[in-house]
Amino acid sequence: MTERIVLAYSGGLDTSVAIGWIHEATGADVIACAVDVGQGGEDLEVIRQRALDCGAVEAYVADARDEFASEYCMPALKANALYMDAYPVVSALSRPVIAKHLVKAAKKYGASAVAHGCTGKGNDQVRFEVSITSLAPNLQCIAPVRDLALTRDKAIDYAEKNNLPITTTKHNPFSIDQNVWGRAIETGFLEDIWNEPTKDVYNYTDDPAFPPVADEVVLTFDHGIPVAIDGSAVSPLEAIQEINRRAGAQGIGRIDIVEDRLVGIKSREIYEAPGAMALIEAHRELERVTLEREQGRFKREVQDRWTDLVYDGQWFSPLKRSLEAFIEDTQRYVSGDVRMRLHGGRATVTGRRSDASLYDFNLATYDEGDTFDQSHAKGFIEIYGLASKQATARDEKFGNGPSLEPDEASAFGKE
Repeated sequence: MTERIVLAYSGGLDTSVAIGWIHEATGADVIACAVDVGQGGEDLEVIRQRALDCGAVEAYVADARDEFASEYCMPALKANALYMDAYPVVSALSRPVIAKHLVKAAKKYGASAVAHGCTGKGNDQVRFEVSITSLAPNLQCIAPVRDLALTRDKAIDYAEKNNLPITTTKHNPFSIDQNVWGRAIETGFLEDIWNEPTKDVYNYTDDPAFPPVADEVVLTFDHGIPVAIDGSAVSPLEAIQEINRRAGAQGIGRIDIVEDRLVGIKSREIYEAPGAMALIEAHRELERVTLEREQGRFKREVQDRWTDLVYDGQWFSPLKRSLEAFIEDTQRYVSGDVRMRLHGGRATVTGRRSDASLYDFNLATYDEGDTFDQSHAKGFIEIYGLASKQATARDEKFGNGPSLEPDEASAFGKE
């Protein structure tokens, strides 16, 4: 039986050419695998037929939008996942679900290897291959661009010589990856980090400098998951899509960042994530009123580590699973409503309420009805500062007490 290789197929130029390129380089039959994670564009059936027309012996297509939203975006929302505390993990979230379907296709059609279209200097090669081998340790991984010298110029020439049913152009200035959680744009003139992004970079968001009238939205959460918008029930996918539309109209979620790639280089990226940024802001605010103080502090450490693991392609790692178990437990009381004002590039929380809130008006108020007994404060402060007080007394005993004079050695301009 002829060897079979499953190819992660987008329907674009590079992966369409890769079908024949892989077959000629390896002698293997190619099975195309296309997965819809909300990236938009062509219908899956159109993509399936193009794969067959380009030489694939089989075409596996999967509408994974609901799966992606529920099983990947929602854990990221519960973790308030912002890489470098700046942007939602976008591509990093979609790679494991695509990898899962690549493995499913490989098992269905008896393939011995999986191929993807990543270069040798990006994060996605790591994310795909680590995810694939975590799910199926015996599968081999091939990257035609990295391993078989498939450059874009060669891809265009190959497509034209073989009359492949795909549009060819050398003038696309950007590398773009998008899904329902967000959109990532890089390369071209953006590689000069002094260059300001032009209007044609953006697609999910309108210009925040010219916003429409302010939009007020009420998000209802249940155990950390959005379940209703303005009182109307929504699925996770519907919640993301609706807030993408409304926040995007206000120019919310534009991010320009130089990030630290897993492979050791810094890269300038533009992100658009209107729904993700607004939902994370609302979720964080609800956590502020429902999580106990120490639990909330520790969760911030855990969710940062969770985010780094996901960014680094470790979705299926044991540590990520363990951290996720803690995060899931913290969501027990993260239920309630958050009101937000969407306008001019900002999603501003203007109200929050929860039956499980730890906010007690009678304890917090400074007005009549205050039930906080301030007489307890003096004793609390004495005990709270006792250890530091004792340490300072010891320092003074040995001549090492704190100085009240400016530290000249650290003063600005001193050497």
